[in-house]
Amino acid sequence: MIQLTIDSNGLARSRFVVSPLHEAVNTLMASGLGPRTGPYAWVGRTRRVLRRERLELLSGLALDQDGGYLPDFLSPHPTGPAPTVEEQLEAVRRTAPERVRAELAIAQHGLAAARLNGRQVSDVVLRTLERGPRYFAERVADELGHYWELALAPYWPDARAVLDPEIDQRGRFLARHGSAALFNSLAPELSWVEGRIELESRFEVALPARMVLLMPTLVTRTIHVILDPVDGYHRAPTLMYPAAQPIAVPHAPTTALAQLLGPTRADLLAALVDPATTVALAGRHFLSPGTVSYHLGVLHRSGLVSRVRSGREVLYRRTPRGEELVAEG
Repeated sequence: MIQLTIDSNGLARSRFVVSPLHEAVNTLMASGLGPRTGPYAWVGRTRRVLRRERLELLSGLALDQDGGYLPDFLSPHPTGPAPTVEEQLEAVRRTAPERVRAELAIAQHGLAAARLNGRQVSDVVLRTLERGPRYFAERVADELGHYWELALAPYWPDARAVLDPEIDQRGRFLARHGSAALFNSLAPELSWVEGRIELESRFEVALPARMVLLMPTLVTRTIHVILDPVDGYHRAPTLMYPAAQPIAVPHAPTTALAQLLGPTRADLLAALVDPATTVALAGRHFLSPGTVSYHLGVLHRSGLVSRVRSGREVLYRRTPRGEELVAEG
């Protein structure tokens, strides 16, 4: 069990962030290995870049099974809500030497107090570290930059098109229901209990938190907490959780389509890349279910969408005529 005790000041400082290097490093975790289909198929292909480009340090640190530790300095603590990858790569290069040594030692030997196991690290990682921690940080930053450009950069705009609305939606939920309900909504394993954030885990950690960063991800499929393993630094814990609705990313409707149908109906038609319910569309577009139902009714009567019952839900999807209209713009 991981327990984070946080007071009202800590809650006031807590915030959402999106971090490109955290997503890149997530693909080096065991949880990033599974095959993917649809708009996130790129996640399952990222390891091919490691092999093809011979990125030896990243390959030597990557995890092929759960239980090991990937050094946290590879994904720097975000100082703002949406750091650029260039800012984060520079932070990797400027990592304090003592942090580089300490985190690589934890990767090798584990951390008994937290039930974190050590693992074998490749010879190339150890040889590079022998040339000094600053040299290691610079070389691994170079590899991360190359990895980012080839494996993730082409897909990042589409990823942001999902992650940013996810945060907006959570912010609306927070404003309406409060912090306790927000934490309880992120994952079944996570709960708010009398001033503590509790996460079911095989690790045993209990500590106070000055604040908590909340970070949605498209790569990791289960919620986890990033804690600072190095004494004396006390970086704020980060709760990384899977985005609530990993949906296919729609293209924005053209001006012509918006003029033809009206902006709301054009947005809804463009959003139906995959079948969706009224409630799901309402959440994504920040509209009431009644408003969405009205506009879908117009689209349905116009022959642009069809509807089919799936259990207790009614799913809407574009008809061939609707597909043609979106494609033609």
